[in-house]
Amino acid sequence: MRAPDGEAASADRAPDAPGAPDADSARPGTTVRLGVLIRADVSAPAQEGTLAAELEDGLAAAYPGLSWQVQVERGHLGDSEDEDSLDLLESTRDRMLDRDWDLAVGVCQEPLRQGRHSLTAQVSPAHSAGVVSLDLAGVGVADAVRDVVARILGLDPDEGGPSPQQLRSAVDAARQLATDVEDRGAENGGLFAWRVGSSNARLLLGTIRANRPWLLAASLSRSLSAALATGALTLITTDLWLLSAEYDGLQMALVGAVAVLSVTVSLVVGANLWERPRRRAEREQVAVFNIATVSSVLIGVVVLHVGLFAAALAGALLLVDPDVFAEVTGDPAHFPQYLKLAWFVGGLATIGSALGAGLEEDDDVRAAIFTRGSA
Repeated sequence: MRAPDGEAASADRAPDAPGAPDADSARPGTTVRLGVLIRADVSAPAQEGTLAAELEDGLAAAYPGLSWQVQVERGHLGDSEDEDSLDLLESTRDRMLDRDWDLAVGVCQEPLRQGRHSLTAQVSPAHSAGVVSLDLAGVGVADAVRDVVARILGLDPDEGGPSPQQLRSAVDAARQLATDVEDRGAENGGLFAWRVGSSNARLLLGTIRANRPWLLAASLSRSLSAALATGALTLITTDLWLLSAEYDGLQMALVGAVAVLSVTVSLVVGANLWERPRRRAEREQVAVFNIATVSSVLIGVVVLHVGLFAAALAGALLLVDPDVFAEVTGDPAHFPQYLKLAWFVGGLATIGSALGAGLEEDDDVRAAIFTRGSA
């Protein structure tokens, strides 16, 4: 995605115009750099040069319009046999940044472990990296790497061959990964992030979709439990009925915004999801990851807030007696009043989930947001 420090980007990696038509997908000239890290426990893989050539030919045939430069390294994946799949994924990502690759795949022999689960592969499109177990994949190194590359680019090898539209999207994603955004030196971080986001819009949308942020709340049990407990307590608190009856639309909007932002910040900061580039050459890849991560968390929290609002509305209609509500607030218990109460309670419940987010394990949050395990 970037040129290495002190080196100029090669001519075949010249930036393509963002938003180019699909016909450009068939245009040669973009080289994607793929790193393959083979752990020492992999038994008798092909020689590095032979494997790299096989992968380059196979990927070029699978993704028309792209050429591939594959670098294979052995024995550089993780420091301990006890590391789980997320540790191995992070190690793969670190090596990718150090080598200035566009994508990276780690290859192990033994099944990957995440908690009590054994996984065939663990892939993070947001990191442009993945790891795979040959024992569970049941295929050779080259085929396993090609499957992980497909998942990074938004394809699902288990569903058979991609449609022409899916293939074009994958090619576009790879092209954006391989295309540098000009680094203008003293430019402030916000403007640089805007240029990175606009230049990689399709890649970011595909990455966010692959993250499936709408499933975030269901994956974080402590946050969801804290939110539901907070909602149940606030729903039966008559003082909050009075507040909800007095609040206008702007105040209700502020309650919702504060609720969503508080949980988003809690998850991003608490689980150390925000990355900082270690050197200037990493700025673009780190910016893409941070934009995709924050967007995914924000969407997930919005979905949580809407779900809690719906639950609070159902609870209000079932549990809040209209006569008692009217007596406490002095306003008739019409449906709009129930909507305001449910929105207020849902907002407080969402804020309550921030407390639960602080109790979540960092690995659980990271796995829920941007990694996809394959059993």
